[in-house]
Amino acid sequence: MRILITGGAGIIGSHLCDFFLAGGHEVICMDNLLTGREDNVAHHRDNRSFKFTHHDVTEFIEVDGELDFILHFASPASPDDFEQMGIRILKVGALGTHKTLGLARAKGAKFLLASTSEVYGDPLVHPQPEEYWGNVNPIGIRGVYDEAKRFAEAMTMAYNRLHGIDTRIVRIFNTYGERMRRNDGRAVPNFITQCLAGREVTVYGDGSQTRSIGHVSDLVAGIDKLMASDVTSPVNLGNPAELSMKELAEKIIHFTGSGSAISYWPLPADDPKIRLPDISKARSLLGWEPKVTPDEGLQQVIAWFKKDAAGEGGGTA
Repeated sequence: MRILITGGAGIIGSHLCDFFLAGGHEVICMDNLLTGREDNVAHHRDNRSFKFTHHDVTEFIEVDGELDFILHFASPASPDDFEQMGIRILKVGALGTHKTLGLARAKGAKFLLASTSEVYGDPLVHPQPEEYWGNVNPIGIRGVYDEAKRFAEAMTMAYNRLHGIDTRIVRIFNTYGERMRRNDGRAVPNFITQCLAGREVTVYGDGSQTRSIGHVSDLVAGIDKLMASDVTSPVNLGNPAELSMKELAEKIIHFTGSGSAISYWPLPADDPKIRLPDISKARSLLGWEPKVTPDEGLQQVIAWFKKDAAGEGGGTA
């Protein structure tokens, strides 16, 4: 296939580039490098099947030649980004999704939208199935991301119904892995960076709020299965191994061998208290479930962070 990946220089996008190039496909990686890093795909620079294009997908997109699939992963996606880049997030969710769907229509390409578990907001249903409509504060700090993705889902389904575009929607739960940005505000890179520096580990609230963290390799495998399926309605992809933030901090302190203590800070506004995917649909329709346990994945990522700090990580965090 010939595949366009927007946001292809981010953590998930760059791993998708790796995966599809290894499978013999041709990949166009498009990124404006707002939060992505060109170093994340620099190892493909001499690969004739790979092309990097510096472009903002909220502007008109022009791609020469045929396209078989468009994977729309462009968007800042961390809590710090919500505060600092709110308008950009809304624009890429609306204008960027419109431009990429328009390109899919022009090229006769299939389309996959990277949505998020954030569409469930601070959920009142646990775990969260795809049928749950969510509990989102549209005017809160997190609302810029939550509503951008909810709008993007609505537009994707409209193009599917009105224009017959063959679409997929993946709702991604908390994903971690090699090439994460150190300073993006998410728990895993924050905790690892603090532990390796010997600083206090900052946990918000009392640490009882939960997340379900999934390794990027499992997510990529699930996306591949979703692309090959005929499922057009949203599908949750995440690891149903639920951890409290306190438990996550304690695991990372243990695996890094750090003497860091945990300090507790006020809980940010609208921070979800629980987050756990119901992956029944992915299991039954895609034959997918995660293989990497949190303990295994965290140890892999900690090792990468250590190498990256020494200049041996093979990509920018």
